[in-house]
Amino acid sequence: MLSFPNCKINLGLHVTEKRSDGFHNIETVFYPLNWCDALEITVPESGEGITLHTSGLAIDSPTEDNLLYKAWDIVRQKHTLPPLRLHLYKNIPMGAGLGGGSADAAFVIKMLNEQFNLMMSRAEMLEIASTLGSDCAFFIENRPLLATGRGNEFSEIAVNLSAYYILAVFPNVHSNTREAYLGLTPKKPHRELRSIIETTPPADWKNLLVNDFEESIFKKHPVIGEVKQSLYKAGALYASMSGSGSALYGIFNTEPAIEWPHTFKYCLQKPTASVL
Repeated sequence: MLSFPNCKINLGLHVTEKRSDGFHNIETVFYPLNWCDALEITVPESGEGITLHTSGLAIDSPTEDNLLYKAWDIVRQKHTLPPLRLHLYKNIPMGAGLGGGSADAAFVIKMLNEQFNLMMSRAEMLEIASTLGSDCAFFIENRPLLATGRGNEFSEIAVNLSAYYILAVFPNVHSNTREAYLGLTPKKPHRELRSIIETTPPADWKNLLVNDFEESIFKKHPVIGEVKQSLYKAGALYASMSGSGSALYGIFNTEPAIEWPHTFKYCLQKPTASVL
């Protein structure tokens, strides 16, 4: 079975308070984007357990630490699985705030359920995914959702950007999520995210829709802030960092024409594009 895990962008991100368990409560909108990896699951003629092969962007971590492996390990403890071979072609930049690793793990859960008729309910898949990361469960749903709590409590939100060009850019700078949290003070937003997203068009978001991580991350990595300004200079209606960075995106009425350094990676989603 072959599938194409897609990434996400964050429309606004408010860090509202630090919790007693050490995590933070946030408010953000996860929006799927067609920047994809490729993931194939096959059954070898012999062997046991799982064999994981990767290509594309280098993944510098042991197999046991890979979210793909962790997703398989949880599923196989609950359901009988044959020996498996997983091949991941990594195309979504890592450490970018795009959720690529979480997407890969969520797609493994869904693919195993379909390929081997495990009869897992949506609730069971969401439960498994939520143990792997705050945004992993989002990719089980894989549609625009308002996320609260640690980023794993979801509710419906009315937002549709299919009429726009969305350009996502990774400036080849890795920002650390822990570092990002250390650089900010949680606070209640002046206006709820739902109100902004559902009652104003993207052309009005520039002065309303905020990612709380930007201020500290831009100070530490000025190039990220420079990319945001480049997106606006190219005509973006709205531009923002995604998650804790370092990827950014711009929303455009017309197709943007920007030349990026060869070390940058980027993806342009055109109007009416749909997520697989």
